[in-house]
Amino acid sequence: MGNISRGSMSGTLSEKAGFDYKRYLALQSEHIRERISRFGGKLYMEFGGKMFDDFHASRVLPGFEPDSKVMMLTQLRDQVEVIIVINSGDIEKNKVRGDTGVTYDLEVLRSIDAFRERGFYVSSVVLTRYNSQHAANQFREKLAALGMNVYKHYMIDGYPSDIQHIVSDEGFGKNEYVITDRSLIVVTGPGSGSGKMAMCLSQLYHDHKNGIKAGYAKYETFPVWDLPLKHPVNLAYEAATADLDDVNMIDPFHLEAYGKTAINYNRDVETFPVLNAMMEKISGSSPYRSPTDMGVNMARSCIIDDDVVKHACEQEIIRRYFNARCAVKEGFGKDSSVVKLEILMKQAGISPSDRKVAGHVMNESACGRAVVGIELRDGTIVTGKSSPLMCASAAMILNTLKTIGKIDDSMPLISPYVIEPVREMKTEYLGNKSPRLQADEILVALSVSAATSPAADVAIKKLPELRGCEAHSSVILASADERVLRKLGINVTCEPQYLTANLYQGGKMSE
Repeated sequence: MGNISRGSMSGTLSEKAGFDYKRYLALQSEHIRERISRFGGKLYMEFGGKMFDDFHASRVLPGFEPDSKVMMLTQLRDQVEVIIVINSGDIEKNKVRGDTGVTYDLEVLRSIDAFRERGFYVSSVVLTRYNSQHAANQFREKLAALGMNVYKHYMIDGYPSDIQHIVSDEGFGKNEYVITDRSLIVVTGPGSGSGKMAMCLSQLYHDHKNGIKAGYAKYETFPVWDLPLKHPVNLAYEAATADLDDVNMIDPFHLEAYGKTAINYNRDVETFPVLNAMMEKISGSSPYRSPTDMGVNMARSCIIDDDVVKHACEQEIIRRYFNARCAVKEGFGKDSSVVKLEILMKQAGISPSDRKVAGHVMNESACGRAVVGIELRDGTIVTGKSSPLMCASAAMILNTLKTIGKIDDSMPLISPYVIEPVREMKTEYLGNKSPRLQADEILVALSVSAATSPAADVAIKKLPELRGCEAHSSVILASADERVLRKLGINVTCEPQYLTANLYQGGKMSE
């Protein structure tokens, strides 16, 4: 078994919640109902960030569920109509989501299925910035064949500055009017730049021409407007968007209008004068005096332990720093992102050394062998080293399951009769040069062994206890291993270096 050490409880992981999830659902849905009523019974609500699997929010607000937005909407389901917006240019460029590796067009289909599985009505898909792109036309035909309503919204000359032209029959008026029949129109998209806000404004224009009362609002979890500018929650949001050059700032419009400090981010502050002017042009007046007014965000009221939240946010910032350095090493990150994250760490009063598991791993790292360590909830750190039999991630998983399951170190979890055929399959039939088993292969072998081995069965049942634990690798992990650790719910980071000096790393096969 790999080395095991037990640290003091200070700085260890905690199962204590810092965020009241149930209160959040109640408050958020209550304020959305109020906003619908304020606008006469119909509201277009732009949803920023992820609708599903919002793991950033669940990491920085312990107690927040990854699907909280959808769960909140479940309380309003009979009023909800979902419209999914996608930029036609992104379809043409075959744009891919960085977190899932799924192209934007396929993400639209995945989102439709996910909403429908939860009983939501998805009425239509809108192709924004449409200019008869070939790939966009193909996608439109595919959606139509699947029975989806598809609408086209065009590129508008002078957008967003030429308000006179935009709010006219030659601007928004050219867009196809999306027929809606419910009171809460949830507008979402596969990623940033999808055109959600422009679509909402276009609908307001058409609704106003048709004598229909309607309003617009935003649902943004971050930044949290009523937390201080440099609160770790807001710093962690900047860390998450370091590659987008987003900056949190005091909302000057809110300060002027109400004499109160509110936090927003640069893009909303910069676009507010134009947005406000458009709304005034559409309906004669604007209901908002600041970009913060547009949002519905009750997150601050649901933080029940600020210390727990602060610690979670500080760890998130450090994780983002390690991830950014690895991205630069792999050739798709920016040095400027690393610099920004260094600044954010300084503002939060933290450093990479505050990630305890990382320091432990680097103290154990040996020349020519990768090391992966994990910090358990009680502060125990377990490590695994690469060997001819298995990679370091696989060794760490087995060592950790033995530790949690109190299984004797001398007892093998996987029979050689299971391991050897797998190794032979890799080299003899699948053409791999190395018979070393990766994390997913070890887990499959462990599950097979569980049928006849009580110890392996105990180990398998301990896998859920890895969720939320912190892990670190002395080298950039193989893609397959990183995916497995993340699927197990482990927050993993790596040192920005490869195990070998080879130019070709073969899908990050660094172990």
